[in-house]
Amino acid sequence: MSNRVLIVDDAIFMRMKLKDILEKNGFEVVAEAQNGVEAVEKYNTERPDLVTMDITMPEMDGVAALKAIKQLDPSARVIMCSAMGQQSMVMDAIQAGALDFIVKPFDNDRVLQSLNKAIK
Repeated sequence: MSNRVLIVDDAIFMRMKLKDILEKNGFEVVAEAQNGVEAVEKYNTERPDLVTMDITMPEMDGVAALKAIKQLDPSARVIMCSAMGQQSMVMDAIQAGALDFIVKPFDNDRVLQSLNKAIK
């Protein structure tokens, strides 16, 4: 059975890139969201095995969305995606329960390493 993933990023290009990496490696992308509000809604309806969460987004940022998802489901597995220079937000995310973080631009091997580690 493939692992079901929710991809959250406000940039469609980033979602497409991640989806491509994941689907080529046996993951099933069950939903995509472009902001934290959508992410929480989609998490609630889809209950994916894993979430990739952008940090900087409109309406609700990734750290706030992570906290909201963790309230819905304390066992949620969330990996943060950040641009360089967002270390303080990454630390907030890890403290709020993120399992790992991936830096953009995405390195395919690093993405897969992070996701495979998260589902074990």
